[in-house]
Amino acid sequence: MAVIQLNAEQGMTPDLQRAARALPDGAPILVMLHGYRYSPAHPAHDPHRHILSPVPLRHTTSWPCALGLDGGPDHGLAIGFGWEARGTLRAAYDRAGAAGQALADTLSQLAQLSGRPVGLIGHSLGGRVALQTLQGANAGSVGRVILLNAAEFRDTAAAALSHPAGRQAEIINVTARENDPFDFILEQLLARGRRRALGFGLERSRSNWVDLQIDDGATLDALADLGFPTERGARRLSHWTPYLRGGLFDFYRAALCHPWALPLGLLRHHLPVRPHPRWSRLLAAPAALGAMRA
Repeated sequence: MAVIQLNAEQGMTPDLQRAARALPDGAPILVMLHGYRYSPAHPAHDPHRHILSPVPLRHTTSWPCALGLDGGPDHGLAIGFGWEARGTLRAAYDRAGAAGQALADTLSQLAQLSGRPVGLIGHSLGGRVALQTLQGANAGSVGRVILLNAAEFRDTAAAALSHPAGRQAEIINVTARENDPFDFILEQLLARGRRRALGFGLERSRSNWVDLQIDDGATLDALADLGFPTERGARRLSHWTPYLRGGLFDFYRAALCHPWALPLGLLRHHLPVRPHPRWSRLLAAPAALGAMRA
């Protein structure tokens, strides 16, 4: 089944309706959500030609290909969701909220037509789109959500989990100390430092939420023990390693397409209890960083 392109203003389309009804039993539905500075209206910034492309790319990772959603009839339905993410950070942040609300109606219909919950994976402000979707979607329509360095605040995420869809969804919050400067910028520009971003997870733990710090050696050891060897090494500064670090998409694919094989309780048992402190990557000695390597 081909990747279906969908933009925020479209809503449910006839192609999506047909695809949802035709899905084999057990095949997943996954929605992929890009972040800041993409725009479906501008070819040079079109996410459907970039990370949401259904064909392999030389310059970056094609999410559909990396997730194994390459058109096989049993591989499931992949939806690349585009929204206007250019302009100032504040303007894009506000539009991400509106995009999430628009997506919520479509997801509710998809879940009803296909008889299964929908999975979400979103990077940066795409994580905000995913969390906003939880506020408006029907209970049970969203399954597992993977946030990749989500550009969102703790209190807003906690509020999303209080809604019916949020209470039933499962969230894997992928973070990195490499992303600390980006979290800091979000906090300063949009909240004057009065709110905390999701780089350290929620203020209070939730049974349906797990944090995964991917530039932590113990976390990578845990993923390897679970059968997902992942590229080692770290950078002082990076917002994009959650989808560029080799091996992580194998984990994302299993977590989204076969959630029964990776229950949150199992992940929580293997993962470190506490994240590294903020700025620990920037302050690390050069020898502690090393080059990214397979």
